[in-house]
Amino acid sequence: MPSAANLIAGCSSTPAAKSGERMLIRFVHRKHYEACLTELKASGVHSVKCLPYSRLICVHVDPARKQALAALRRHPHVHSVEPDGRAAAHDLPSSVRSRHSRSASARAAHPQKRRSQIPWNVCRVQAPAVWPITKGACVKIAILDTGIGPNPDLRVAGGVNTITGGSYRDDNGHGTHVAGIAAARGAKCHPFGVAPRAALYAVKVLDATGSGYVSDIIEGIEWCIRNRMQVINMSFGLFGGESPALHAAVRQAYKRGIALVASAGNNGPFNPGLDAPASYPQTMAVAASTRSNRIAPFSSRGKRILVAAPGNLIRSTKPGGGYAVMSGTSMAAPHVAGGAALLLARYPGIGPKGIACKLRRAARVLPGYGPRAQGAGLLQLARAAGARKPCGKHKRPCG
Repeated sequence: MPSAANLIAGCSSTPAAKSGERMLIRFVHRKHYEACLTELKASGVHSVKCLPYSRLICVHVDPARKQALAALRRHPHVHSVEPDGRAAAHDLPSSVRSRHSRSASARAAHPQKRRSQIPWNVCRVQAPAVWPITKGACVKIAILDTGIGPNPDLRVAGGVNTITGGSYRDDNGHGTHVAGIAAARGAKCHPFGVAPRAALYAVKVLDATGSGYVSDIIEGIEWCIRNRMQVINMSFGLFGGESPALHAAVRQAYKRGIALVASAGNNGPFNPGLDAPASYPQTMAVAASTRSNRIAPFSSRGKRILVAAPGNLIRSTKPGGGYAVMSGTSMAAPHVAGGAALLLARYPGIGPKGIACKLRRAARVLPGYGPRAQGAGLLQLARAAGARKPCGKHKRPCG
């Protein structure tokens, strides 16, 4: 029987393979992965990416070499072979975003409707009631996204770019917006995020278009494991369904005690289910609610939703300074990521299962919706953290 490396070389040595499909080959054991890498290097075959934690090799292959690919899938050293799929951020399309931004800007300009330093969405999840106890200091939140751009209200402790290895600065805006919801510092009368003293880490796995390869996401998760992140926010979903390789990486992070938060998706009430990775049982899937405490019409439905959080017309940080208004389940997820940071600071060692349990028990059921739309209900952090009930001003919409 030819070795796995010989089969990979046969699929990737043709001219068509240079611009062919990216494939992920996952090995059964680490020794098989390492032996294959050594053989490929000796034969001059260059891989796109090598991921030791997941025992994955990403290579370009010629899709016409069906027999070689079939033999590779049957090889006893190979766990699985799958396309290196694509994922996209869970914000609404730019045309909708622009319309929302214009209307929000008009409201902000009205002298009788000036924004509070604590945005309505942060009040709605009761984060301010937890701040006398903790603001999430020293808890590490990794934002797997388009990066985080410079903004005076964000303090980035570090990060990585798994796409090119270059800067992790945001060239899209999505990741910076998500980061501000989770942990904007509220400096100089700027709006607060949910956990304003948490440590933010920018893990750039999506490009300037807001999309990225599964292999880059897996590499980002591996970076989080190595660097001992405590919370991972994933405000994106896969195109075309499932990726066993991504699911394996998520399981690894979960076993290491990392709380994984994922946006449900923006496919509305008639979708077949949640987007991956929100569909995985190891993640805390988050639906989007509105300021009027309704489930947003774009929010996906599914049985694995844990809770809902504000995700419609959310004002948060943008690269270069200032603020933008965006909508999507992308915006809902970082409320839970920030909430997880508050709980980890309040109850060290609680673990992802304990966090999910507390959030589920404390949630407030929104009338008129079943668990497929809202999970246990609206995120409520005061009860989850054992804090006093919020004062009157935090019960009302603010900002």
